[in-house]
Amino acid sequence: MTSSLKSNGETNLDDASRALREKYEFTSWFYDILDYPWERQYRHWRPLLLQDLSGKVLEAGVGTGRNLRHYPHEVHVTGIDLSPGMLSIARRRTKQSVCDVTLLHHDATRLSGVPACQFDWYIATFLYCVLPDAIQPLALSEMVRVLKPGGRFRILEIVYSKDPRRSRRQERLARLVETLYGARFDRHTLQHLRQNDDVEISETRFLKADTYLLIDGYKSLEGPTHALAKEISLPDSS
Repeated sequence: MTSSLKSNGETNLDDASRALREKYEFTSWFYDILDYPWERQYRHWRPLLLQDLSGKVLEAGVGTGRNLRHYPHEVHVTGIDLSPGMLSIARRRTKQSVCDVTLLHHDATRLSGVPACQFDWYIATFLYCVLPDAIQPLALSEMVRVLKPGGRFRILEIVYSKDPRRSRRQERLARLVETLYGARFDRHTLQHLRQNDDVEISETRFLKADTYLLIDGYKSLEGPTHALAKEISLPDSS
């Protein structure tokens, strides 16, 4: 029974990863054009989100590399993405970066080959709104595994507004956003983080209205599953 459930879970994870990879492979060559209306806003936030970082940084879901030129020169960034097409565009953007950058083809839910306790920071901008709720705990477990004890994370998400008029506008966009990006406004990332015993949330705040949610936190120095997280070894997704 256990092996059957495990097999089923792995199949669901593989299916979800495959669907996202295919979507972003298809859109990678025109993704920045699609994203332009939103990027006009995001570009003002990116420097503020990244200017205080130091040490070794893992950016999960690096995409086309929009963040890369905003990292401080003293950090080393490892950027991962599920889509080779997105990574090929990100590689061109490394020329604009003032820091060392390494780009790798990896699934954020299965960072096989990435050693435990390696990173001082974990950054994810608009990744978790793309990841289905069923696999978000896997991605967060991998985040915990690769962060050093006390290592920090910063996650930026878009969520449904509690304002009726604003949420109705979001609802009108929801199908288009999910079709183009695989993203949804109703993911429960903050809830998954609160249920993870190995992380502490230090701050949550909205960057605009009550839709763009920034979550700051860190990996606990001690935790009931901390030792177990170090031992997780998942199969390669590539």
